[in-house]
Order: sequence, then structure tokens, then C-alpha cells
Amino acid sequence: MTSTHTPFRYARPLVALHWLMFALFIVVYAAMELRVLFDKGMPEREFMKSLHFMFGLCILALVFVRLLAKRLSPQPPPSQTQGLGLVLHRASRVGHVVLYLFMAIMPFMGWMMLSAAGKPISFFGLELPALIAPDEALAKQIKAAHALAGNIGYGLIGLHVAAALFHQSVLKDALLQRMRWR
Repeated sequence: MTSTHTPFRYARPLVALHWLMFALFIVVYAAMELRVLFDKGMPEREFMKSLHFMFGLCILALVFVRLLAKRLSPQPPPSQTQGLGLVLHRASRVGHVVLYLFMAIMPFMGWMMLSAAGKPISFFGLELPALIAPDEALAKQIKAAHALAGNIGYGLIGLHVAAALFHQSVLKDALLQRMRWR
């Protein structure tokens, strides 16, 4: 007997935003990791830092677009796989809230850091306003917190990927199919 049941898939805008933000994260992290290949003050290093900042702000803007798209799109029912449904659903919700907070706070911290350092804030040729008055000591503190949070971000992204692979390999609930581009 064949089933006529079509598994739930996320709406195309949500899928597109998910993978676009994934690509932006690659650029943001790669730019910061690759900047060290160039000496301080070199144009290539400054270019990498600019990429990091501009694409980080793109992530910030897209977080709000993504939250709106998520709110307007149908959501899947909670997983009931192997009796762990409620636990997995709650863990998923907490994990996603943390990821969304990370995607909103990190670029904001970068903007604050540049503001406190008294540096120009360029976004694809536009000059953005400083969020706070220059304060070199505060800039150093924000820079340290931003770097620490960036390292935590590696862990968050790793947990997100591990959870998706757990769903696919262990629970076999076709979760990855929900985020596949049709």
C-alpha cells in the first residue's frame, strides 16, 4: 500500500533564507580567519575585515526578515520520534532561540566595537552612524567579548549541524528533507 501523505517541508522563503545565511556565515568566518594571512595595515587585511563587517550586518538584517517569514509560514508539528518528541522539540526551540540571538547580537557588537574605536563604519559604500561615542577602553572590551562570542558561535553552528545529522542518521525523521531546496 502506498502512502499519499506528503512530508512537511518548509516554505521556499525560509529555505532560501536558511541557506543564504549559511553562505553568509561562511564568508563572515572565513574573512576573519583569513585576515591573519596579511600583515596589519595591508589593504587585503582591511578588505577581509570589511567583508566580515558588511556580511555580518547582512546577517543582522536577514535575522529579522527570517523571523517574519517564519512567523508567516506554516510550522511542522513537534517530532514524536521514539518517545523523545517533547524533549527534542524543547531542545530544538531553545537551540534556535540561542542561534537567533547570536545572529542578532554578534553584528550589533561589531558595530558597537567600531563605534567605540572611533572607526568609520562603511556598509557597501554607505556610511553608517556610530552607535556610541569613541572610548578606546570600551572598544577593547567589546572586541574581546566579540571574539569570545565568535568562538562560541563555532560551537553553536557545530551543535546545529550535529542535531541535523542526528535527526537524519539516528531518528531517521527526514528532517534534512524539510530544508532541501525543491
